[in-house]
Amino acid sequence: MKYKLIALDVDGTLLTDDHELTPGTMETIRAIADQGAEFVLCTGRAPISSLPFMRRIGLEGYVITHNGAVTVDVRTEEVVHEFALDRQGLEPYMEYCRKHKVHFDINTTFTVYVEGASRLSQEVLDIYSKFFVVPQDLPAWAELREPIVKLTVSGEMEQLDRVFAEWSEWPQKLNMLRSGDFFIDLMHKDASKGAALQKLAEKRGIPVENVMAIGNYYNDLTMLTFAGLGVAMDNSPQEVKAAADAVTASNNEEGVKLALEKYCLGITREMGE
Repeated sequence: MKYKLIALDVDGTLLTDDHELTPGTMETIRAIADQGAEFVLCTGRAPISSLPFMRRIGLEGYVITHNGAVTVDVRTEEVVHEFALDRQGLEPYMEYCRKHKVHFDINTTFTVYVEGASRLSQEVLDIYSKFFVVPQDLPAWAELREPIVKLTVSGEMEQLDRVFAEWSEWPQKLNMLRSGDFFIDLMHKDASKGAALQKLAEKRGIPVENVMAIGNYYNDLTMLTFAGLGVAMDNSPQEVKAAADAVTASNNEEGVKLALEKYCLGITREMGE
């Protein structure tokens, strides 16, 4: 099999819009893994939100999380590498969010912190629960011992369009990504899905031509362009499709399954079959 390392984005790619992992997709992944290919989830999610999918499919190996800021061993949950942020550098963004009433999270590798987490509404907590997350109250910096790997802001698309435009005019000392219509992530300037996937491929001794990546959004661009074969979902923005080598069906049409069948198993189906 040509592709020895296969990176899959999660939301909008591996999962349907209802956050479901279809039996057909799982079966195809297992069949390819049984032939020796190594799968890695490459996601903006935290390890706690992505490890369950690897275990449900029955895969070991690694997950690249927080948009490339942290790579974790699936079996041991050992952190292979992480890019820590300068806390003081986050202060202007946090003050902006407080002033403009923009919701933000502070992420360490395994924990999500929110100011006033204990006062969040049940509706907001239900949204976090879809990602297997129970947010904790953000302590003072001096009390937070873990490295911070990501600041995430969330809200309505129109609000985040405005935030992204205004922050884009600031001096860029961080990697700022639109990781979904309703999310903006701030990470270490060297952290990206593509950089983390490259490091993992080198660690595993796998040449770039034997790496395949499938994704659907702007935060997937670096891994799609790094991989020997980058495949965009049909539900991707046009710029993401243009950057990819190929386009598969949407996440609601088992696009991952179809791409894996075509490029790894030699099975070609029409979209919608």
